[in-house]
Amino acid sequence: MIFRLGELFCGPGGLAWGATHADIGDPNFKIIHAWANDYDENTCQTYRRNICPDQPGTVYHADVRKLDLTQLSPIDAFAFGFPCNDYSVVGEQKGMDGVYGPLYSYGIKVLKLYRPQWFLAENVGGLRNANDGKAFTKILDEMKAAGYKLYPNLYKFETYGIPQARHRIIIVGIRDDINVEFKIPSSAPYAKVDNTCKTAIEVPPIAPDAPNNDLTKQSATVIERLGYIKPGQNAFTAELPERLKLNVSGAKISQIYKRLDPDKPAYTVTGSGGGGTHIYHWSEPRALTNRERARLQTFRDDFVFEGSKESVRKQIGMAVPCEGAKIIFEAILKTFAGIPYEFMTANIEE
Repeated sequence: MIFRLGELFCGPGGLAWGATHADIGDPNFKIIHAWANDYDENTCQTYRRNICPDQPGTVYHADVRKLDLTQLSPIDAFAFGFPCNDYSVVGEQKGMDGVYGPLYSYGIKVLKLYRPQWFLAENVGGLRNANDGKAFTKILDEMKAAGYKLYPNLYKFETYGIPQARHRIIIVGIRDDINVEFKIPSSAPYAKVDNTCKTAIEVPPIAPDAPNNDLTKQSATVIERLGYIKPGQNAFTAELPERLKLNVSGAKISQIYKRLDPDKPAYTVTGSGGGGTHIYHWSEPRALTNRERARLQTFRDDFVFEGSKESVRKQIGMAVPCEGAKIIFEAILKTFAGIPYEFMTANIEE
């Protein structure tokens, strides 16, 4: 059974890479790219280059609100990491009242138009609490009304061997006339994986000419400040001299000038934020390169990102970890193939 995958809000291709590389040992069950859409041009170029270089015309650069959803090719599977800006705990948490909050509804339209056999939707953990929890309930209700059995879960990717603490709600839906039941894949098989950020970044060494590996120039002040910050500390927990302290009132964001702890997974790679949020090396007085950040998101070194350094930083931060996505897509394929796998009870209330 070959599943043709359509995607909205596709990003640079973290989900798509996981889907198209999913392998359950049976060539009759696999996922292939059909079409994708994103509003950012560089992101679309990255996706075309790495996911479907022979089918560039199947990636539509457009605001989803202006995309003619009725003209897309038939699909059997659908993925959409609908924009999280209004649900993130880092943002203003406007939820459904924000500009981005209602965009999930375009995914619902695709479900109704194309009736794929299954779908995967992804968003931040903060989705559960937006609009006092009403946003999450509304989204689930609309997915059910479109004709799908739902299997939502809060995936903690570091427990699946990913070298990054990244917690995301992922909703798997299976069309309700199909007699299969999805189970949340267990994290137990990955318990002994070395997923420290140091190993992810250094093993194997990144080639000197690797793409997207330019160093960021650090100011003398930042270099001096980092000299006082120990691995795992940030600008607020380190003992800094007065002249190097940040003049920030209100919230003390824990990721500001935070050094990685080499013996743990990285903290969450983000796509936005100004100086101090770029993720800092545990021993060298510098921010990580985009290639190092991409490794924390489990992109292979031959995955080349298009656009400026800042655009690439955003693309990497917004992506779903490739290897984490692959685990979930393989569980979906095994579900349809009738192949048993280790599973666990969902850790999120429906």
